[in-house]
Amino acid sequence: MSTSLLFSNIRVSLACGWGRGVKHALFRPPAVRPQPRRSVIDMSYSSHFMDFKGSSIPSAMKKLLVTKLSQKFRDAVSLQTVPVPTPGDGDLLIRNRFIGINASDINYSAGRYDTSVKPPFDVGFEGIGEVVGVGLSASAHFTVGDTVAYFVEGAFAEYSVIPAKKGVRVPAIKPEFLAMLLSGATAHIALKKLGELTEGQTVLVTAAAGGTGQFAVQFAKAAGCHVIGLCSSDTKAGFLKTIGCDRPINYRKEDLPEVLRQEYPRGVDVIYESVGGDVFDLAVNSLAVKGRLIIIGFISGYQSDLGLAPVKAAALPVKLLKKSASMRGFFLPHYLSDYGEALASMLSMYTRGKLVCEIDRGDAAPGGRFVGLESVFRAVDHMYSGGNLGKVVVALGPEAESKL
Repeated sequence: MSTSLLFSNIRVSLACGWGRGVKHALFRPPAVRPQPRRSVIDMSYSSHFMDFKGSSIPSAMKKLLVTKLSQKFRDAVSLQTVPVPTPGDGDLLIRNRFIGINASDINYSAGRYDTSVKPPFDVGFEGIGEVVGVGLSASAHFTVGDTVAYFVEGAFAEYSVIPAKKGVRVPAIKPEFLAMLLSGATAHIALKKLGELTEGQTVLVTAAAGGTGQFAVQFAKAAGCHVIGLCSSDTKAGFLKTIGCDRPINYRKEDLPEVLRQEYPRGVDVIYESVGGDVFDLAVNSLAVKGRLIIIGFISGYQSDLGLAPVKAAALPVKLLKKSASMRGFFLPHYLSDYGEALASMLSMYTRGKLVCEIDRGDAAPGGRFVGLESVFRAVDHMYSGGNLGKVVVALGPEAESKL
């Protein structure tokens, strides 16, 4: 327990009349006969703020840790048993029920985001579950039993301590809400701030049936745009049609460059690009006059030593200049001032039946559904194989899996 939380507990015990033995032990005049020794911490206070519906919190838990920097997730990450952490004054302790898988998990395990951080360190970006522990200051906004989703490093664990200010209260523990945190917010903010969408424009979404692509398709369609979605199977193409995609293209069956040349000779106004490599090159060549290319990732190269797939960028300045086109990168942590508004908008759309959050639970993956931290490795493999349809999630324990 942190020193700040320890003294916070003492102050509350004194102010509320709890633990009078503590008060007497601290301020007893010398002449008073010594009282039996008692703990400095009033454990009735502790159990009240560190329990959920009377269930016990174990002393140990499982979590994933990066123990070696590598773009090969199985080599970089190990499953370990560690003590369950205690929340600090402004923190929440979350019992995770679902955790989200992202392409950037590999970049993180390879140490590409912050080269100053050395192993061992936590991994995983998003989770959803119940609040089972509350720090004193955090109790002004949350209580034990609240259902909370969060976007904080270290989510690949059975229990996570997060700053209360980063917790998002959600109506229920559903993986659909988890899908909005990073994947949905990326699409919402990127298209709004960088896409400058207007009705009647043409928008191309790469990896359109993936975790973030599915949202980009829907937001572009909601803005009145004609939407093209790239995907790798007829099943995915069928799904894209159900969420409003005007022209799904299965690039494994159709000649993608030829389709774009023949059907969209004027070019594409906005491209939401997450693949990189040859797809990036095609995207640049497909831009319309004054077109905008938004780079939200380049997953095709993440598993390589450099983290990048080669692109034909030598003529890039000329290509952009000739079309008065632009290219901008998007990294969600740089747009956190827009995060609250995006989440509120998505939650509203979802509750009104205006937003689909497709979840991939691993039913079609080798080994079946993703349940337990051990299955995170399979879930990452599944996503990188291109087999996922929607947001990949892992259920932590059979109780959470039964909610699916």
